[in-house]
This record gives sequence, C-alpha cells and structure tokens, in this order.
Amino acid sequence: MAKLSSINKNERRKQLVKKYAGKYAKLKATANDESLDDTERLIARLKMAEIPRNGNPTRIRNRCELTGRPRAYYRKFRLARVMLRDLANKGLIPGLTKSSW
Repeated sequence: MAKLSSINKNERRKQLVKKYAGKYAKLKATANDESLDDTERLIARLKMAEIPRNGNPTRIRNRCELTGRPRAYYRKFRLARVMLRDLANKGLIPGLTKSSW
C-alpha cells in the first residue's frame, strides 16, 4: 500500500486540474494559435504560468485504485499489475483468465 499522503496529494491535484481545466484549455489554445499576434500569445502564456503548478494535467500520477501503487499501472483496469493478477486469479475480473499453454 502506498503512503496515504501520496494518494491524498494526487487526489488534491485531480481536484485542482478539474477546477482549472476550462481556463487552462482556453489559454493553451490562445497560446498555440499562430494566427494571433505574438504579444497576445505571450500574455496567454504568462496567464498560464499564474495557474497553480498542480493545476496542470501532467502533474497527475496514475495510481492503482486499490493500493495506490504508482508503477506498473494498467489503464484499462485502473489497477497495478500486482492487484490485477491477484483479482484475475480469484476470478473477480470478468473475461480475464490466466493464460497457460
């Protein structure tokens, strides 16, 4: 199990990203629009810098839903490999079986 503080920190980041998502997307579109004047684009980038650092979507870390493990994460199941294997062996994930040949 991951440290509870790490899991909580990631949850706070998710909330901040959700809060600033609209503003961040609008400013990013303005900053990347090459048809606009350079000063407008620069102003948009400066406003993006004023958004809290943890409001950036790239700061979110994918973590296992059950254990909080940050590595070996399977996006499709939102689980780490350890828990995925454990649940699959118990037959708790529909359609997933251990391969054998």
